[in-house]
Amino acid sequence: MESRLEQAAALGQKDKGPAFISLIVEIISRQDQSTVAQDLQTLVGFVVNQESVGLVVGRQVLSELARILGDGTISDPEVRKRVVQETIENTQPKIVSYEEQVSNLRFQLADIYELGEEWSDAARVLMGIQLDSNQRSLPDGEKMRVYVRIVRLLLEEEDSVQAESYFNRAQLLVHSTTDKETLLQFKLCQARISDYSRKFLEAASRYHELSFVADIDEEERRHMLMAAVTAAVLAPAGPNRSRVLASLYRDERTTELPTYNILSKMFLDHILRPAEIKEFEGTLKPHQLAKIAISSNDRVATSTIDEEIGNPSDPPMSTRTAPATVLDRAVMEHNLLASSKIYHNITFRGLGALLDLTPGAAENMARKMIEQGRLRGTIDQVDKLIWFEGNHEEDDAQGKAGGLGEVEEAEDTGAPFTKRWDAQIRITAANVESIVQHLTERGLIRVPVQA
Repeated sequence: MESRLEQAAALGQKDKGPAFISLIVEIISRQDQSTVAQDLQTLVGFVVNQESVGLVVGRQVLSELARILGDGTISDPEVRKRVVQETIENTQPKIVSYEEQVSNLRFQLADIYELGEEWSDAARVLMGIQLDSNQRSLPDGEKMRVYVRIVRLLLEEEDSVQAESYFNRAQLLVHSTTDKETLLQFKLCQARISDYSRKFLEAASRYHELSFVADIDEEERRHMLMAAVTAAVLAPAGPNRSRVLASLYRDERTTELPTYNILSKMFLDHILRPAEIKEFEGTLKPHQLAKIAISSNDRVATSTIDEEIGNPSDPPMSTRTAPATVLDRAVMEHNLLASSKIYHNITFRGLGALLDLTPGAAENMARKMIEQGRLRGTIDQVDKLIWFEGNHEEDDAQGKAGGLGEVEEAEDTGAPFTKRWDAQIRITAANVESIVQHLTERGLIRVPVQA
């Protein structure tokens, strides 16, 4: 092999390139593929490192090798993978001179890794491509395509932190492309990053929006719709989540999903039972089952309240001081909101029994939701009661504003003061009728008899 390489290098400048390329074709065409990778790397090392070959010829030979490898001339995937890997390694010391050829080979290696579901390796190979070098400048649309692909690969590996950093780079270039596939992948990555970042309301809206895109495969759209329901269920309870739940509940496609039962119960403000929660938990991904830590301030507040409530004569109560997972928190907040539709008031201990929390932790959760505007009510710490407000007809946050009322009610132009005036008239008329009936029974007034 060395003598053949020396002979090719001794040729004239115009003949060197074709000589090396013909040698590459000869090596790849062998029946015995066992020495193909080794001989090709010997050739690459000679072409790259020998000054007698020259830079122009070196680029010509490497470009042709990259093209041949890309065409799938080497049928054995392991041999092809090894050749691409070793060619990149041998050329790396002179990357400045062979940047375009190495980038081409990196794209091929990323394809090989992705085909084998080696997500992190594929992402790492793409990260090594110089997109902003002085030697070679790529258009912004191409850069965005590479960034989006890296984000997608990192999310497959559930590396959301690094994925978000590359997503931010892609976001700066989103205006530079009109390619539908790239933009759809960008939007899907955006939804998944929101999901991993526990911005569940945002993720649910984005997943639901994508589930209507006709360019996406039917099965993929169903998967996105299911992801939207899951994210909506895990979102913090309150008016904003009610709007998202209403949108999903009224989507007729959700009735065919296995998570429809828990969606309907949350939409209708029904209290969720442990068996239903356990069934839903089986559909969640690892990041959606992440543990959450209680803050030091909440721990102090909870322990202080529980010390005040403690009474030896009371029945045993839960020892849990906070929700353990994201799902726990979502379910507890939902059950608290649902209880506000049922009761006018509830004791700390009663709410704790309902949520499977200590009375202090239950009061602390209610206090937070009231502070954040997600629950309407007041807390009486003297009597240890939580009073709920606006549970029924006038609950604009969870009613018409959330899209939960009937169409006729939503279009009603009557103001709250008009409704209150009508109610007062009905009450006054009922009171007058009651007084007249009472006086008639006492014989104090007579009802005229018609002839």
